[in-house]
Amino acid sequence: MKLHDLQPNEPLKKKKRKGRGPGSGNGTRAGRGQDGQNSRSGGGVRPGFEGGQMPLYRRLPKRGFTNHNKKIYETINVESLNVFEDGTEITPELLFETKLLNKNKAKDGIKILGDGELERKLTVKAHKFTASAKEKIEAAGGSVEEIEVKKWVKPSKKEQTTEN
Repeated sequence: MKLHDLQPNEPLKKKKRKGRGPGSGNGTRAGRGQDGQNSRSGGGVRPGFEGGQMPLYRRLPKRGFTNHNKKIYETINVESLNVFEDGTEITPELLFETKLLNKNKAKDGIKILGDGELERKLTVKAHKFTASAKEKIEAAGGSVEEIEVKKWVKPSKKEQTTEN
C-alpha cells in the first residue's frame, strides 16, 4: 500500500431525526402510524400482552408445587466424625465451630448419615440419625442422643394478658 492508494473513510450515515416536520423526510407521524396506542407518547403494551386474548403463559398448564413444610437438614457422614478424638461429645455447635457444617444451611437441624466407617468412640448429639449411622456409632462404642427440634408456638392471648 502506497500513499497515493489511501482514500478518506466513507462518511458515517447521519441519524434520522424523526418528527422534525415534513421537510425532514420523516416528519408528521414519525414512522409511528396514524393512530392507536403505539402512536402515543408512553404508549405500547407490556411484553407478553396479546391484545386482550388469553396470553400464552396463562394458557399453558403449570406443573408441580413447592412444599413449604419441607424440613431442611444439614447432613454429615459418620466417616467425617473421625476428625475428633476418642470420648468427644459432638454437638451441632461443635460441628459449626470446626466448620464441618454450615450454620446457614441447617434450618431444621442436623442429620447424621451412615456413609463410611467410624473408628472413634464418640457421643453424638444431633436432630436426626439414619439407622445405619446409629448402628455404626454404637458398634464403635459410642452413644447416640437425639435432640428435639424446638417448634415455636404462638402464645395465646390469655397467656399474654397474665404476663403483663
